[in-house]
Amino acid sequence: MIAYVVAIVLIAFIFDFSNGFHDSANSIATIVGTRVLSPLAAVIWAAAFNFAAAFAGSLAVAKAIGGGMIEQSIVNPNVILSGLLGAIAWNVITWLFGIPSSSSHALIGGYAGAAMARAGAAGITWGTKWVQTLSFIVVSPLVGLVAGYGLMVLVFWLFHRTSAARVDRFFRPAQLVSSALLSYSHGSNDAQKTMGVIVGLLVSARGAFAHETGLLRYLYLTDNNTIPHWVQLWAYTAISLGTLFGGWRIVKTMGTRITKLRPVGGFCAETGGAAAILIATHFGIPVSTTHTITGSIVGVGATQRITAVRWGIAGRIVWAWILTIPFAALMAALAYYVLAAIVRL
Repeated sequence: MIAYVVAIVLIAFIFDFSNGFHDSANSIATIVGTRVLSPLAAVIWAAAFNFAAAFAGSLAVAKAIGGGMIEQSIVNPNVILSGLLGAIAWNVITWLFGIPSSSSHALIGGYAGAAMARAGAAGITWGTKWVQTLSFIVVSPLVGLVAGYGLMVLVFWLFHRTSAARVDRFFRPAQLVSSALLSYSHGSNDAQKTMGVIVGLLVSARGAFAHETGLLRYLYLTDNNTIPHWVQLWAYTAISLGTLFGGWRIVKTMGTRITKLRPVGGFCAETGGAAAILIATHFGIPVSTTHTITGSIVGVGATQRITAVRWGIAGRIVWAWILTIPFAALMAALAYYVLAAIVRL
């Protein structure tokens, strides 16, 4: 049992790595698309600020995932592992096709699918956090769109007498700040989801570690309200390393195929997206950074003209958003049935 739980903790950090790898496009696509930084410099920049969130971010999202969405009495190691496998499978599929789907919603869907496979509808804690999470599938890209559009209009008004070359010279260094803020917001929201899953796992398996000594004693956890420091540190490290290695297929879609961006547009998209994510993080809402920054990019593109946005690409992305939770849930449910037949708990 102990070895099984430890292995699942490691798999959770692998998922966190894949989250950073898959979602690195959120943080760097605009700054690469505007050629402010090279891809290598951009991922190093993003990874550094992903990790910086470990020292200043809240833990509200981690606590929501750890105890606010799934009925904790039915959680066991098989449920956690199945949820992770469903999320990882969906991340790999969407990465192969270069589709910017949400790792956050893949994890939530996988976790829910595994819980329902074990206990049916009773496995879900229907309430505020589910309402917030599902509603923000629609709300977060709209908030990003409005923020990106509004900031771009404001910049047009403030700099309408300034030449395009001077505007670019001003916003190229400014985009370093906005990209850092977006990377920070990404780390502060997304890394916490993995923390919440690990905490749920350790609480469900607390009996196995109650009398352990040495390093294993740190795996003993009695409730979902405490996030151990080692969980926080490793979660931020894993997502930062994932960002460092980057998901270049998705960078191309986000940075160049939705709309053509200049540094001023990249600044507005990143700033608008980061603001929306940080607000959601403050209130403990597991929001998708992918959805939010995509909405911001569309909003910025729409200020030029409606046809500046490649709506076919945007529509393909929206379909991925709609399908993420149910498909990750389905794959996790299948994984649970297999694991339940193999691993008897």
